[in-house]
Amino acid sequence: MEQTHLKINKEICGTPIELKEDYSRVRLKTTSDMIVDNSNLIHGGFIFGLADYAAMVAINHPNVVLGGANVKFLKPTILGDELIAEGKLTRIEGKKHVVEVIVKREDLIIFKGEFYCYIPVTNVLKS
Repeated sequence: MEQTHLKINKEICGTPIELKEDYSRVRLKTTSDMIVDNSNLIHGGFIFGLADYAAMVAINHPNVVLGGANVKFLKPTILGDELIAEGKLTRIEGKKHVVEVIVKREDLIIFKGEFYCYIPVTNVLKS
């Protein structure tokens, strides 16, 4: 059960399809609102948003926030593609939780990265 990002727009950031401790799978179907040109190329920000959300849900704490990321866009995405992001907590370094995220279109990896997540005691806006 999701415990974080409860009001996120799932049409632009994806829908969790599997949730376990320290693991998530999130699906996103690309739409015409995401394209940047006449070739139907999808803006990378939507792919990043999907991956970020997969990382947050893998941690699944109400206060989790993103502190940074190291990512690579490997292949383009076009209108109508269905993407699956898989997030796995790989290690904890002090207060930093490192989540590896891989985004695939079918069996092809199109994006990968490490997301550096933090869990403040209270909501970041109340700190």
